[in-house]
Amino acid sequence: MKNVQLITDGSCLGNPGRGGWAAILRYGRHRREISGAEAHTTNNRMELTAAIRALEALKEPCEVEVVTDSQYLKNGVESWLSRWKRNGWKTSEKKPVLNQDLWQALDEQLSRHRTRWVWTKGHASHEDNNRCDELARNAAAGQEGPRP
Repeated sequence: MKNVQLITDGSCLGNPGRGGWAAILRYGRHRREISGAEAHTTNNRMELTAAIRALEALKEPCEVEVVTDSQYLKNGVESWLSRWKRNGWKTSEKKPVLNQDLWQALDEQLSRHRTRWVWTKGHASHEDNNRCDELARNAAAGQEGPRP
């Protein structure tokens, strides 16, 4: 299995409002940037979309390190996802899971890969996270970069 690093980020102008997502895919010396936008969304939906699109971009099953500044995304994958599935996509308060469509799409992608999730502080010293933030903000503002 190839070892790949994905750095992901989402952005939203208004929250809800126009949003953008971005990811940097690293494999050995190879590096690829992807990004996209949606007209009406939330920051959390863009964080999820960034991870989904990055994992979809991998052509084969991989060992993946996902770097994110989103506690929502990291905690969702590591702590909540399996419980939501067991509970029929209901929270511990018996309410429907927010963004269920995206969590299910992410779960499908996670089944293809071995993933490890790493949190990094946003807007700090992680160069690739800062670049992802820039790409996501540009996409949200209508200045999209490379597509997947």
